[in-house]
Amino acid sequence: MKVMIFVCGEGLGHTSRCISLAREMESTGHEVHFGAYGYSAELIKRKGYAVHNIPSEVTLVGKAGKLNLKRSILATFKRGQFLSIIRISRLLKRIRPDVVISDSYYIGVMGSKARSIPTYLIINQSSMEQFFMQKGISSRIVGEFVKKFYSGVFRMIDGIIIPDFPMPHTICRKNLDFKEEILEKVFYSGPLIGKKFEEVKELELKKPHILSTLGGFGYREPIFRKVIQAAEMDEEINYTLLSGPNVNPNIFESLPSNVKVLEFIDDQFPYLRSSDIVIAPGGHSTMMEAFSFGVPMISFPDMNHTEQQNNSSALDEDGLGRKLGYSTPPEEILEGIKEVLGNKKYKDKAMRMKKLAEELDGPAAICRMLESEFSSKPRDKSKKRKLIAFSNLKKKIAVKKRH
Repeated sequence: MKVMIFVCGEGLGHTSRCISLAREMESTGHEVHFGAYGYSAELIKRKGYAVHNIPSEVTLVGKAGKLNLKRSILATFKRGQFLSIIRISRLLKRIRPDVVISDSYYIGVMGSKARSIPTYLIINQSSMEQFFMQKGISSRIVGEFVKKFYSGVFRMIDGIIIPDFPMPHTICRKNLDFKEEILEKVFYSGPLIGKKFEEVKELELKKPHILSTLGGFGYREPIFRKVIQAAEMDEEINYTLLSGPNVNPNIFESLPSNVKVLEFIDDQFPYLRSSDIVIAPGGHSTMMEAFSFGVPMISFPDMNHTEQQNNSSALDEDGLGRKLGYSTPPEEILEGIKEVLGNKKYKDKAMRMKKLAEELDGPAAICRMLESEFSSKPRDKSKKRKLIAFSNLKKKIAVKKRH
């Protein structure tokens, strides 16, 4: 089976989970191609996969910890990226994949369905209109447009893959809302993570140890600095802070002795395995990685980012960590860290999720599902080609009779 995987590059969580899936598919004899852009494409290339450059789909706009989705969508339209379906269609014509898997990249879905290629969409949210609720008439109009758009996408695709634990353990459950006729297309695969626990070596880090992955977007810098201030208040707790690809770690001067700031690194898993808590925003992929490794979290979801807020609320409700906010002072951040470190229930629940992730084996589950689907489809494709040929022949005969 030849597979094309399209990756939304806005957030490296999409990239890491698609690499995980590609690794499994190649190991079982399938041919994998990637469509990606920006830093996502660079990371995939470094992993040794064939990558085709594709247009970016979304332009993120925000400041001071707030994502402005309305302005982001308007900026995306202004750049004309939604007119890139033809470019994607030509790429698919050249590659000729048997199936397309698109991770939150909707231009890829449009292009693949235009060429009648079986298409599966990986998502961890289906109710994106939540972004626009109670934000004025113009925002609600945009929200209605977005809802109609993705509802149409859900109807046209062959399947929806949720890379999360099945209900009732689904972390992204507050972001999912499918109509009855769509439910039969939904497949909960389990987490898709870059490495399995047993593949990762533990580092010799001072304990207790906290890993922070708050780096990345510049508007997260204020909370990044608050974590450093919290670390200064108790030097018995040790920290590794990843600054992210867009933040120079040298700007953080006079760090306490229990804090180490690193540039963004491709492989965070050794630090993840060796840490007692992960501090992160509310991104879905990071949560899947943490829980698959049995590590509880403290989450700082981006303000006005409904998806992240919902993920963090589910995490808090399920006893897998704490949800805090950008306005949380350093003193309360330290209290939250001590609560999660001191209460065994957080670690126990995270370890139960680790065991469930191992049983599900998300990449293998998706691979088996696709193999099962396509083992019965060649006859259907052949039948369809014969019907088209027969229809074309009848048209030719009718034209000859008229002349």
